Amino acid sequence: MSSVEGYILKQKLELKTLANEAKVCYNGTMKTEGKIANFIKSRPYLVWYVGDAQKLSESSVLEHALNYGSWEDVQKLIEILGKKKATEIFQAQVSQKRNNYKPMIKNYFQLYFKKNA
Repeated sequence: MSSVEGYILKQKLELKTLANEAKVCYNGTMKTEGKIANFIKSRPYLVWYVGDAQKLSESSVLEHALNYGSWEDVQKLIEILGKKKATEIFQAQVSQKRNNYKPMIKNYFQLYFKKNA
């Protein structure tokens, strides 16, 4: 096998690997989005004032669950998102100058995610 053929073969393998990684990432995201849609659909009391709750972002759903949900709601959403992602979303939200968390909720979940992340 010449060096050109070896290079082409290597490039084909890299492309195939990248395509498989993208497929896994896409499928994982789609599964999470579907679970979040089901989560919020089954809990209309979290977003009673929102016109189309299905269009809410993961960030918004997490905010609503932490502010208005029960402990079971919070645990279920963390299970869906994963602890790492839930922590990242929460930390990004509270690092903003302005956020929509009640002071007690913000403090509690800062301590919670610090300990459990």
